[in-house]
Amino acid sequence: MNFRHRAFREEPEINFIPLIDVLLVILIFLMVTTTYSRFAELQINLPTAEAGKPPDHPAQLDVAVDAKGNYTINKTAITAPNAAALSNALKNAAGDMKDPVVVINADANAAHQSVVRVMEAAQLAGMAKITFTTQAPRK
Repeated sequence: MNFRHRAFREEPEINFIPLIDVLLVILIFLMVTTTYSRFAELQINLPTAEAGKPPDHPAQLDVAVDAKGNYTINKTAITAPNAAALSNALKNAAGDMKDPVVVINADANAAHQSVVRVMEAAQLAGMAKITFTTQAPRK
């Protein structure tokens, strides 16, 4: 007779909870320390300006855009259904000016497309200098 009691052997089991905790800590560490490449970011060198006296009479074209999308160049109303027509009007208004500055006076409620059309027309006309006018907020 076999009087020996069978020794109860406990089956080994693997506890995954500490393993998951360690993996989560490693994952968080990698997410925090990783740098991501930004391919869509623009590289822009911002211009610098010194506050000096502006030129007395620079060669400039004043282009006004109202809230309805109507244009005036140097206080003369222009009918321009597209950028090409506006470009021709800018060339005519510039006459023999050398490298004029296009000053855009847009209404605060003017459509963005109207302002972009003026910038596109200036580019088509070969005018590279564009600026915008604003007013100081009322207190």
